[in-house]
Order: sequence, then C-alpha cells, then structure tokens
Amino acid sequence: MLRLEARPQPSRAWTYASPLLAIAITVLLGVLLFMALGKDPVRGLQMFFWEPIKTKYALGELMVKATPLLLIALGLAVCFRSNVWNIGAEGQFIIGAVCAGGVALLADKESGRWMWLAVVAAGMLGGMAWAGLTAVLRDRFNASEILVSLMLVYVADMVLSYLVYGPWKDPAGFNFPQSKTFEAATQIPRLMSGSRVSVGLLLALAAAAALWVFLFRTRAGFAQQVGGLAPAAARYAGFSSRRALWTALLVSGAAAGLAGALEVAGPIGQLTPYVPAGYGFAAIIVAFVGRLHPAGMVLSAILMSMFYIGGELAQSRLGLPKSITGVFQGLLLFCLLACDTLVTYRLRLRKA
Repeated sequence: MLRLEARPQPSRAWTYASPLLAIAITVLLGVLLFMALGKDPVRGLQMFFWEPIKTKYALGELMVKATPLLLIALGLAVCFRSNVWNIGAEGQFIIGAVCAGGVALLADKESGRWMWLAVVAAGMLGGMAWAGLTAVLRDRFNASEILVSLMLVYVADMVLSYLVYGPWKDPAGFNFPQSKTFEAATQIPRLMSGSRVSVGLLLALAAAAALWVFLFRTRAGFAQQVGGLAPAAARYAGFSSRRALWTALLVSGAAAGLAGALEVAGPIGQLTPYVPAGYGFAAIIVAFVGRLHPAGMVLSAILMSMFYIGGELAQSRLGLPKSITGVFQGLLLFCLLACDTLVTYRLRLRKA
C-alpha cells in the first residue's frame, strides 16, 4: 500500500520538480481529452506546443500574450509573498485599461508622441486606485481582501460596459459597443515592424529584474515578506504589517493597470467590452507555477500564453469549443496543487 509520510522539512528538489511534473501530467490528460473528443491527440498537442513557436510571427504573438500575464503575475507575487490574497487583479486590469483609454481619447492628430507615456501612467494610477479600495477596506474594517478584490472585478466590468455602451461609444462605429480607435500618438511603440510586440515586453522583463532585486537583495523586500507572513515578528523587528499590506496591493494594482494600458493602447487600440480576457485570473496560475519567483514566472507566462494561443487555434482548426483554453489552465492548476503534496510529504510503500 502507498501512504503519505510527512517530511522532516520541505523538499527543495520537489519545490522545483513539482511544476515540471504538473506540466507533464497536464499534457498526458490533454492527450486523453483529445482522444475522448475524437480528435487526433498529436494534432491537438501541436496546436498548443508547436504552432505558437514555429514562426517568427508566431513567437511575436506569443510575447504579446505573455506580456500582460507576466506583469500581473509579478504584482501578484508581491501580494502572495506578503500573505495578501489579491484575487481581483482582473478588475485592476480593466480599470487600468479604462483610465488609459480615457486619456487616449483626449488625444488628437496633433498630440505629441509622448502621449503614450501619459496613457501608461494613467493605467498604472487607475490600477493602484482600484487596488487601494481593497486596501482601505482591509486596513480600516478588516474586510477579507479575497472577497473584496473579487467582487470589485464585476464592478470594474460594469464600469467598462457602461462607458463603451454609453458616453464613450464611437458615434461613427455603426452602433457597435466600442470607443473610437485611438490616435497614433497614443499607441505603444513597437519593437519591430511586422510584429505586434511592443516596448511593453521590455517593461515586463525590467519589472521582473526589479522584483528580484527588491525581494532578495533589499531590506525593504525582506520587511515586505516578514510583515505579511508574521505580523508579530515584524512588529518586534520594527517592520510594519500595515505598510506591507498597502505596498503589496498598490504594487499589484499598478502592475495590473500597466498591463491593461499596454493592452488597449497596443494590440487592441480601442476600448471594447472584450478587453477582459481573463489575464488577471490566469496570472494567479502563472505566479504559482513560477513559484512566485521572477525567473520562474517568465517561463510560466510563456507556457500560459501558449495555452491561450493553442486554445484559439484549436477552435478554428479542430472545431473545439472556446472553453478548451480554460480546461487546460484548470488542469495545470489542479495538477500543480496535487504535485505540491510531494513537497511536504513523501510516498512510502507499506505492506498490507
């Protein structure tokens, strides 16, 4: 009989091997899923793991998807390492997009090229303000940040819908619920011609490097993590758990708002009801598959963006439903949770 036996201390090896095992099991379950749906499993896996990387243009699209996922995951990592459970990054992403879109709509054909910087700044401030609502309610009234941040996602979605169906609807848009297309001055600069990859990718990589320095090479980063995980010990050491709460949520909100701004002023180019793409929720998986480490999250963001692109290709080429992307994301999350058991427990063979 197999039984679980508690380890004397968590296994360092399984801490890094668990995500790899989870990915392998997810692939295996994906094969079984394609077979159950009557599809060629090799062709199905090709949609998810080969098509997104086989050409230069495909790699560019992969980076376009990975940029917002990485940015949001980096912000969430600060929260989760501080024991602040921000589940509403999707709402902060939406409000960041709305604020960035509001500034972009103020531009005209004579606006300077610097306007895109104002758009990005507005997105970050919008995300911070939306996350600040959660911080206020948690700080002043001890409300659960999980419930508050999650409920604010739906409020943000309604704000976006009101604007694109109402005052910000394009009068020349044939009654479609969308704003007018943003002026060229507000567009995020692209890294190369013929590709949609923007400077947002460089910002995301720079943010990953900055987070690594902050968490592992500064006293403030150490205080941030201690303030969230052990408030009593933090107070004894002179660290503020209240500061850790506010820092975590504001940094996370700024990162999500920046992702929203880069999305609407980059690939989308206008505000539509379809701005919410689930990046804020998928980034939670990215953060944990990446072990809340900046380098790990870079790799897991690429993996998750492959799931997004693979799901879109599976819809168009294999006739699979849109939900296939969410199925793969859910499988990866549950496999990771199961495999993480091996970090603190070992399997033992015992005679019946």
